[in-house]
Amino acid sequence: MTKFLEFIGKQLIYSFGIVGEVLILLKRTLFAFREAPHNMPSILAQMAIIGYETLPVASVMAFFVGMVLALQTGVELSKYGTQDIVGSIVGLSMVREMGPVMVSFLVAGRAGSAMAAEIGVMKVYEEIDALTTLEIDPVRYLAMPRLIAALICVPVLTIYSDCVGMLGGAIISHLHPKLFISYATYTDSLRLALKFREIAAGLIKSFVFGGIIAVICCYVGFNTSGGARGIGVSTTRSVVLSFMLILVADYFLTRILM
Repeated sequence: MTKFLEFIGKQLIYSFGIVGEVLILLKRTLFAFREAPHNMPSILAQMAIIGYETLPVASVMAFFVGMVLALQTGVELSKYGTQDIVGSIVGLSMVREMGPVMVSFLVAGRAGSAMAAEIGVMKVYEEIDALTTLEIDPVRYLAMPRLIAALICVPVLTIYSDCVGMLGGAIISHLHPKLFISYATYTDSLRLALKFREIAAGLIKSFVFGGIIAVICCYVGFNTSGGARGIGVSTTRSVVLSFMLILVADYFLTRILM
């Protein structure tokens, strides 16, 4: 029992140490925002990776998620003759939870892992030390453009995915023989349910999730060691940590915004 408590204590101390290092990296990155106008090419390049290149996958995922939501809820509601509210259910589900979380998972798995791998390669092959030798701040040069790009692109991708998901729900609601909800009815239900507060809550979540992804993946990349194997471990670790922190943050943000 004593050894178990000692192990738990060491893990807690280690975890608090990581939290402190992440917060320090976040502080340095935010402080480097003043240099953003001089790093526009890097920021635009990261926005293309996080945003533009993620659009095809996000489109397919959001479209079929919206269809599944409409199909599952619509068929059940049709048993009670209340299938006309499918639009509001799909819209609220996408805007409140599915859109921000789904897009954040997608960005973490696709762009976040690339961030950690790229910075990890630079760390292992001492390119970051070379930047320091040349008096170039690695945080300003590497972390700041990625954080800004994530803070911009994740909310934009969320809005886009919400719209695509609601479109998929409208199509399946109209075409399914057990539902056959007109587009006008679906749109009316959607318009009555979606208020500015709901949309703002989803955007706040996506903004926070984007920051989590960028900071965690950059932190893991900066702390990579152990050659090629270490790069692979860091890539996996960045995705797992991002997923966990997104879910934890999602709960607390939902509780605060309710």
